[in-house]
Amino acid sequence: MLASLIAAVVAALCYGTASVMQAVAVREASTRSRAQASVGGIDPGLVPRLLSQWRFVASVGIDLLGFAAQLVALRRLPLFAVQAMVAANLAVIAVLATFLIGATLSLREWLAVAGVVAGVGLLGSSAGAEGASSAGTAFKVSLIVATALLGLAGLVAARLLRDPARTLVLGTIAGFGFGAVGIAARVLTGFAPLTLLRDPAAYAVVAAGVVSFVCYAAALEGGSVTVATSAVVLAETLPPAVVGVLFLGDTTRHGLAPVAVAGFAMAVVSAVMLARFGEADHSAVPGGVIPPGTPQSAAGASPPQRSPREDDPPAPPDHGRASPLRSLPTGGRAKGARPPRAG
Repeated sequence: MLASLIAAVVAALCYGTASVMQAVAVREASTRSRAQASVGGIDPGLVPRLLSQWRFVASVGIDLLGFAAQLVALRRLPLFAVQAMVAANLAVIAVLATFLIGATLSLREWLAVAGVVAGVGLLGSSAGAEGASSAGTAFKVSLIVATALLGLAGLVAARLLRDPARTLVLGTIAGFGFGAVGIAARVLTGFAPLTLLRDPAAYAVVAAGVVSFVCYAAALEGGSVTVATSAVVLAETLPPAVVGVLFLGDTTRHGLAPVAVAGFAMAVVSAVMLARFGEADHSAVPGGVIPPGTPQSAAGASPPQRSPREDDPPAPPDHGRASPLRSLPTGGRAKGARPPRAG
């Protein structure tokens, strides 16, 4: 049991680190402005461009390490405990942000970090062993069907919806997908290569992981990181917890069900309160809002321009030379320039 608890914490650490790296990579790889991304659609070239970035490739390796740790945790712990602990990666990111990039946590956010730690502690002390119920082929195939429906819903939402509904829906779909990854990983028959090739749950793990990542990247590309991450946290924890209890026989220790419920709720709600740390660019200032008095140039914006006055000297003639700045369309950016970053 102790090894499984440690594995769940390691998974949270890995997923949290990888999430920050992937969010930065998405912003760097995007060729669309935030306004363009929020209009709709999924950029088909986003993933190929991401694969050319070292930061993204490294984050995939860290994700795989986190997934291996999650598998170890799922062999001994119920789904509701593992998924809530994985969601605690936002607390890890928040604390690391205070040391690495000088982020300032408000009192509410420090309380949220404490709430995550307390909730995980309650879950660890009250969780029973994994359920004894085995999943049949029909259950595993249903995971593949559900994943396909999630992918279809993600395409429709990305194409037809507009923000803020687009970000909320895509984040929710991504969360459902991450939850499906946890459920499918839980019901894997074994880890031998031939066993995995014959196990429908293995294909559900891969498909749900791809759908989740694409939908989450699309949500981050054009929408609010807080909305997207909050939706992911809720959707990846609540449904797997219900599935584990109803279909897989997950239980708590005798008489500790109220403690487990309280710990689960505390961990998830506290993680949602830390949702702004789901993306690195929004971590530098509380709430992603520039404090009053901060120079605009320091915040990445152009300094305000003074209005011309009557006593100003006339501007020198340019003798027909076109300024490179004036050659750009209004509101556009130079070809090859780094795309604007949210926040």
